[in-house]
Amino acid sequence: MDFAFTKEQDELRDAVIRFAKQELADDVIGRDRDGVFSREHWKKCAEFGIQGMPFSDAHGGQGLDVVTTLMVLETLGYACKDNGLGFGLGAQMWSVQTPIHEFGTAEQKDRVLSRLCRGEWIGAHAMSEPDSGSDSHAMNTLAVKDGDHYVLTGSKTFVSSAPLADVFLTFATLGKDKGFLGITGFIVERDTPGVRVSNEIEKMGLRTDPMAQVFFEECRVPAANRLGRDGQGATIFRSSMEWERGCIFAPCVGAMQRQLEACIEHARTREQFGQPIGKFQAVANRLVEMRVRWETSRALLYQMAWQKTHDGKAALESAVAKLHISESWVKNCLDAIQVFGGYGYTTEYEIERDLRDAVGGTLYSGTSEIQRNLIARHLGL
Repeated sequence: MDFAFTKEQDELRDAVIRFAKQELADDVIGRDRDGVFSREHWKKCAEFGIQGMPFSDAHGGQGLDVVTTLMVLETLGYACKDNGLGFGLGAQMWSVQTPIHEFGTAEQKDRVLSRLCRGEWIGAHAMSEPDSGSDSHAMNTLAVKDGDHYVLTGSKTFVSSAPLADVFLTFATLGKDKGFLGITGFIVERDTPGVRVSNEIEKMGLRTDPMAQVFFEECRVPAANRLGRDGQGATIFRSSMEWERGCIFAPCVGAMQRQLEACIEHARTREQFGQPIGKFQAVANRLVEMRVRWETSRALLYQMAWQKTHDGKAALESAVAKLHISESWVKNCLDAIQVFGGYGYTTEYEIERDLRDAVGGTLYSGTSEIQRNLIARHLGL
């Protein structure tokens, strides 16, 4: 396994840093406070090619490999302080675009995937329900076949990007008696009669990527919009979650590096009792722990990417990376606040926002408890 980037990858990394600092840096504090999503930033990211990186150029993508794609997203998290933007991009790329790329028809790729890659549309993944979160297969949303349509009835919650989305990738059951064999995926465009999006759900962090409930009220979806075969939804969902768990935290790894550098600079320049605070063992030890967490998180991220590239599957590696990175990100934020002291608790220094954004990582894409269950299963327990 070669951890060195090529000259071309290094040049791309430099380009991402310049792009993010020039185009994505305006008023993150204000947009977070007001919960404002920037469609302009989303389109700029598409123009740069981010949404289309790992997808075929035939569908508006760049055809980049997984390692290069994650390097770009890691760099974006390092250079752009808008964690909500990085999260929203990843949620669409891994849980909407990738399933369509892997399981969709040629028509679905031409009509939907291309628009998502080009930033013309925003896509949202709708799986969790009010009564089924971690138990994703225990859904109540029902799909009834009616001629050349399916009639969807039910609701989804915690749908990231829902207030903005132009298209939803959702799942419904063909019958509760069928168990996971009845789960089926659908591509539902927002203007389909029977689709209703609730008011935004106010939340603790990631406020620049809004969340809402989505209701399907006798929503007639053309059979041509079914993703995969009848009953293939569970397979599609597992595949998308493997991608999402493994890849969506790449921007967090970059943010951990950015935060660590800020803490080291503060520890070198902030003086108390006649010396820089970094000279105190209590502060130095926190910085060491932050460095170790960042290094191990980065290693696990690229190990997963290498495994996915060479074997096509990385279920265990994705769960390990997701668990470690999400929990390390929270711990690093807490340590960063302690290093900055009272300043770290203020909005101005932006660390408190990192903490609020980081907490969600232990919940979305499967809670930390679910990841531990998955890893234990791979251990034969």
